[in-house]
Amino acid sequence: MKTPGFWKSPGLLSSLLLPVGMFYSGITALRLRLRRPTKVGIPVICVGNLTAGGSGKTPTAAGIAELLKQLGKKPFFISRGYGGKLKGIIVDPQKHTAADVGDEPLILSRTAPVSVNADRLKAAQKAIAAGADILIMDDGFQNPGLYKDLSFLVIDGEFGFGNRRPIPAGPLRENISAGLKRAQAAVIIGNDKHNSAALLPELKKFYGQIVPQKPADTSAPVIAFAGIGRPGKFYASLKECGFTLVKTVDFPDHHFYTEPELRQLIKEAATQKAILYTTSKDFVKIPPRLRSYFNVLEISIRWNKAQELQDFIKKRILTAVKNKAKE
Repeated sequence: MKTPGFWKSPGLLSSLLLPVGMFYSGITALRLRLRRPTKVGIPVICVGNLTAGGSGKTPTAAGIAELLKQLGKKPFFISRGYGGKLKGIIVDPQKHTAADVGDEPLILSRTAPVSVNADRLKAAQKAIAAGADILIMDDGFQNPGLYKDLSFLVIDGEFGFGNRRPIPAGPLRENISAGLKRAQAAVIIGNDKHNSAALLPELKKFYGQIVPQKPADTSAPVIAFAGIGRPGKFYASLKECGFTLVKTVDFPDHHFYTEPELRQLIKEAATQKAILYTTSKDFVKIPPRLRSYFNVLEISIRWNKAQELQDFIKKRILTAVKNKAKE
């Protein structure tokens, strides 16, 4: 779903939904308390968040994987494969589609292998058997199945923690203070407009920017569409590149497009003499026979202090390896 507007600040609808949110938050806390995470033989890094919606976890996870590869490591992602029908597999980007494994695993497989299974422990075991020497959990911070040696909380600086209420009254997946106790570091994406850093006194903080890869030609008018948590960020990136947007179309998060929906977009673009742009997450869900009508804006993360982040991860990894050797 698209992030509801009332998640930004408290209001009547948010207050009416608050009892449901408190129940949801309580269930999450109970689930985390009752299950003891299982340790595996290699370090596990979790890239998660405390809020629902698009905070930037996927590009952050890919960016961390790149830093690990520079250290000579062989990282594997583990993912539940939301929206995909296949489980218990290593993603093959030449063979699998988003319908098979989900959109995010398909995107992450460009950077490093991805083991898909709703059971994170089984996903980890398959990745280790395939040669992984370090695991990166894309999401899963609230999943108690697997022990995390290092957990990053990703925070969208533009959004912060919203109205600081639990789902569905707000964006929080769990209580902020409870979540902070299980994390060791935070990644703040973009400008920290809500001073979220002040709420994280005990965490090591890193900063990054989501950077679009600017196309060579930005003269044509654009119809943009996206099925992500906060599509406004994507539209802002297009404008930052220099495009003129004549129309934007929002779809629910993780939306799988029907051919009539895509044909309607193609028709409208032809009528307005515009070109179509979408995100990489959405592009992988477009049938290959129609992809020539669509353009994708690729993005990456630019770290403010990449070396400092890499050194921090290296130190934590070495500590985790030493601890596991003693067990």
